[in-house]
Amino acid sequence: MKDALFGPQRIYLDDKKRIGKKGRTNNLPDGYLIDLTNSQDPKIFVVENDLASHQHLKHIAVQILEFSLSFETSKVKVKNIIKEMLQKRKPEWNKCEEFAKKFGYENVDYLLETIIHKKDSFNALLIIDELGEELETVLISRFKFPVEVTTIKRFKNKKGEILYDFQPFLNEVTEDTEKVDISEIDTIVVPAREDGFKETFIDENCWHAIRLNSSMIPKIKYIAAYQVAPISAITHIAEVKSIEQWKDTNKYILYFTETAEKIKKVPLGHNKGKAPQSPRYSSRNKILDATTLDSVF
Repeated sequence: MKDALFGPQRIYLDDKKRIGKKGRTNNLPDGYLIDLTNSQDPKIFVVENDLASHQHLKHIAVQILEFSLSFETSKVKVKNIIKEMLQKRKPEWNKCEEFAKKFGYENVDYLLETIIHKKDSFNALLIIDELGEELETVLISRFKFPVEVTTIKRFKNKKGEILYDFQPFLNEVTEDTEKVDISEIDTIVVPAREDGFKETFIDENCWHAIRLNSSMIPKIKYIAAYQVAPISAITHIAEVKSIEQWKDTNKYILYFTETAEKIKKVPLGHNKGKAPQSPRYSSRNKILDATTLDSVF
């Protein structure tokens, strides 16, 4: 179940241990997720499990904010808690140990130390049965740190068997890393119709109402436009100057540094299923070197 939800290169630890300093904000996270998918930027997510039907929006937002405050004031304690959890789980400890050896960390202790003490190290993961638009908008507009959301629903059939309905964690990113390593991602590819492409992408030097994974935002340096049929090709790339919330919504607007650059067309190719229906992640170099979309993602 854990591998299906999070993927084989992420480790979910669900022991409950209080973090934060005595006399200050302190909390009891539901767990931690160690993300080892990116060799150059491993992460740790502090996890909050909630049922939308049982909790008010305000409670969830406050809980996540308090986790961030507790995390920042007790990083040594957080590292020791996670290390103790790993030591009780040999397969998970071995996975971290292999990662540390392969990518130049002295040991697991130093790996955890590096992740937790780096700048902007706090990441939150909310696991919830239903994500309303209002809550998603609050998570975008109120926090300066990444908050990822995974929805999971639990069902029981007549035989008493438990069934789960969920989208794997960062599923969109996982699909796009088949052709490009996650550490190389620096570009978001967006589908654009002719009128919107001309009026917005070219004339206004921006693109708006985009859904993005919050933890991927710091990686995005460029935006590429895939013009839909009849053109059916990536035709332009622009450097991204800033990424901001789009109006009062759960989406974003990307402003360009300058007018988008016209590039050699990267056509759809034979696989019609590669045509982007929503934003996709890739790299600028991969796009510039590609002959068709088959090698972009």
